[in-house]
Amino acid sequence: MSDRIIDISSPARLSIQTARLVIHRQDCQDIAIPLDEIAAVSVSHGCVLFTHAVLSELAHVGAVFIVCDQKHLPAGMLLPLQTHHAQCEVFALQSTMPLPLKKRLWKQIIQAKVRAQGTLLQCVTGSARGFSILEKKVRSGDPTNVEARAARQYWSLLFGKGFRRNGDETSVNSHLNYGYAILRGIVARSICAAGLHPSLSLHHHNRYDSFALADDLMEPFRPIVDSAVWTLQQKAQTDDELTQDGKRRLLSALSSAYEYRQSESRTLFDITSRVASSLVHVIRGEAAKLQLPDSWDYDTHLS
Repeated sequence: MSDRIIDISSPARLSIQTARLVIHRQDCQDIAIPLDEIAAVSVSHGCVLFTHAVLSELAHVGAVFIVCDQKHLPAGMLLPLQTHHAQCEVFALQSTMPLPLKKRLWKQIIQAKVRAQGTLLQCVTGSARGFSILEKKVRSGDPTNVEARAARQYWSLLFGKGFRRNGDETSVNSHLNYGYAILRGIVARSICAAGLHPSLSLHHHNRYDSFALADDLMEPFRPIVDSAVWTLQQKAQTDDELTQDGKRRLLSALSSAYEYRQSESRTLFDITSRVASSLVHVIRGEAAKLQLPDSWDYDTHLS
């Protein structure tokens, strides 16, 4: 499978023809995309029609189908749940993970998130602002909530002292919300492909959250979305509403290649798949840590 993200934000009809997703639009030539090239389809217009075969075939090839609301923000997603040969075995092991192991893995995740935030701040402000020190203060389970302490500094340094994350429907927040929702879908797809269940988490535990594990594993990847939104803001391209061009730029950032572990250049789909697979190895007792990225090369994407 390739890493194409298809965004449909105008009236259209979707169908399946000879292993291809066909997009029919009025007064436009039909577009046919091989199913095995599609990683995600995001539908953000109320006048898009699709058949059961579209959902079934996308799930069969492991693609995510995302439905957006009237604000063009993702409101729900369809994920494949039968993509791994040892799924039942992995589910059973995942459901009995000991709490100390979950806490150790959560420590590693938060350290990676804080490190990524510091790297982004270094790129945009010229200083990591002591985030390397905060990273070292994270303990098993993060009992002192270093994650929140880092966030308070991070948001004001990145978007200004008056910025509040999700405090209101600002342009920056709407762009962040959209980017995070697509990122969540990417991570959730990787989780299912690895044979893991997306609702059996390491840390997040909202009883209504069907994708709690995706919320766990996506944490170190959030600064990729932040960097794309920061770039749009610097170019004065974050309008009050999330536009098609804004979505296109965010999707471009999420489908780009990044440096991963010792100068390997890989896409986010590939990286998140490796992280999810490493969690399976940990669950099985074959490894002690997740294979999270060492750092992010934001410089090549902040333009």
